[in-house]
Amino acid sequence: MTKFVDFIPEDSLNLVKYSGNELIGRLGENIISNVVLSILCGDNIRNLTESLTQRRILLMNASLIVTYLKALGSYDDLASSLTSVISREIDMKGLSNHQKTYLYWFMGLTGKSIQNVVRQKEYFEKYFTDLDRNLSEISKDIIGIYGDIDFKAEYDGMECLLKWPDLLRCMLALGAQTLTIRGSEKSMYGKLFEKFVLGSVLTILGFEHINREESKNKNVFWLSERLDKRESDATALLKPGCGIRFDIGFIGSGNTEISLDKVSRFEREMERNGSVSKTVTIILVDKIGKGSRIESMAKNIDGHIIQMSGTYWVHKLAETIKAAYPFYKNPILSMSNESSLGYLRERMSGIDLSAFLSIRG
Repeated sequence: MTKFVDFIPEDSLNLVKYSGNELIGRLGENIISNVVLSILCGDNIRNLTESLTQRRILLMNASLIVTYLKALGSYDDLASSLTSVISREIDMKGLSNHQKTYLYWFMGLTGKSIQNVVRQKEYFEKYFTDLDRNLSEISKDIIGIYGDIDFKAEYDGMECLLKWPDLLRCMLALGAQTLTIRGSEKSMYGKLFEKFVLGSVLTILGFEHINREESKNKNVFWLSERLDKRESDATALLKPGCGIRFDIGFIGSGNTEISLDKVSRFEREMERNGSVSKTVTIILVDKIGKGSRIESMAKNIDGHIIQMSGTYWVHKLAETIKAAYPFYKNPILSMSNESSLGYLRERMSGIDLSAFLSIRG
């Protein structure tokens, strides 16, 4: 017996949801690496990741339309019967979470709306009944306002005729799908690119990525250090006794004080493998707004703030490390600002971004 879920393209199910560890495999390391390089050269992460989000949304939107077109020939009046079809299939044994998510989209539901609108499983039946009645009434209103419509489409050798009820079903699903993807990607990209950017820039500046518990203690760094008092996004050790704590935040110019507030809880010393090191704090923010107190506040904690919106911020970061620890050396220090960009491109090509996801501090 044909099921609606069988019409969902298999490739699109892989894009319904994925973890940060799967991002590189799904989008390709070259694409992610180019985004990281652009951030290192001062571009805005939101602008850069928006293209990735748009790509995923449009791929998924297209698959949703294809699913509906493929199913049209197997059901009588699919628009009016889809709710009952999906209500039967949603609890089938063997259905993956990705398939369930996809089916819920056709009911206008996201994970959040299931929690906040439907709330309990026993309310699904009422929601489905209300949905059918609502769509029927809206369809009549739209016909009254805009007139009827015949939307002719041809797919895979089959001619399809869609009217307002069909289009409303698809538009409802597209909206739920887009909300789901945008909500998940905003959080995921922020967390992932913090690791990718910190890992890449510290590697380029001469530090080796290690696990915090390793015994190496010269020109090394580890990510996401979780200690009792405060988490730093990255910690670098130039040599025993000399360390740097990093905090990074892809946050708007009006919220940079938030980053400083949490960084102010950093301790000035760090203990590792029985050895105590003096540490300085470097805060990386997207942009500092006019009238912000963050720079003066940073001085009060002997911290340094660098704006990643500056084209040459990596060069400035190297100079900041040099000012804190005069013995620090790196080729980028002898380069002009413009030459440093070429150096970033050259070094970035050899960095394995997946390594920053597999080792934890």
